[in-house]
Amino acid sequence: DFTSLLKIQCWEIISKIEQLRQIKPEKEWVALTKERILGTEPKVKWLGLFDYQLKPILAGALMALIVFGLFSVSQNSLPGDTLYPIKKISEKGQAIFVSKNEEPKVKLEWVNKRLAELKEVALKNQTQKLSTALKETENALAEAAKGLVKSENIAQKEVVEKAKEMIVKKEEIEKTLGVEIGGKEEENLTKTLAEKLIDDLENRNLTKEQKEVLEKAEEDFENCKYQEALLKVLELSYNNE
Repeated sequence: DFTSLLKIQCWEIISKIEQLRQIKPEKEWVALTKERILGTEPKVKWLGLFDYQLKPILAGALMALIVFGLFSVSQNSLPGDTLYPIKKISEKGQAIFVSKNEEPKVKLEWVNKRLAELKEVALKNQTQKLSTALKETENALAEAAKGLVKSENIAQKEVVEKAKEMIVKKEEIEKTLGVEIGGKEEENLTKTLAEKLIDDLENRNLTKEQKEVLEKAEEDFENCKYQEALLKVLELSYNNE
């Protein structure tokens, strides 16, 4: 009858279900299905085991990168800019590794940088930065003069070249701005350079013509014409290397 037939079919279905339980699905299928239902399992954060040690290192590395970036960007800054003090700090830091013999060259190099900055400020017509740029130039001139007083190696070729570069730049900017640059600081630097180079040339073997130029330089120096004297001895020092 119908009831008996239904019971037989139910038992067949139950039997097949029991057989299905014995079948084990493949691991790949299980993992894929689980991922689809539950989502991707978070990976083990192995870094967490060591983060208490690595965090200070990573923070230090990040800070170093930031500082290095600031130092690099600051090299194009001008007096009055936000990053300009960082530029000055980087210069002072580099000077730590400079020998005593190289100090006159480095300090004259700073003067030339300040003059170049002053020129750029003037060309860009950044009048609000002009007084700051002039002050920075005067400070550099004063510092160079102090350093040169103690130096005994002022007649080096590189020092002479930097001094000549300074004179040319200063005269060019003075014409552009219509003002004298440096005042007392510039006079002290020029006087010190001229005096040191005159002393050096007096101990060299000079030709008759060179001796005549030196005598004129000494005369200018005695008459407090320090820049005229310096220009003469610079040329003599350069040609007498």
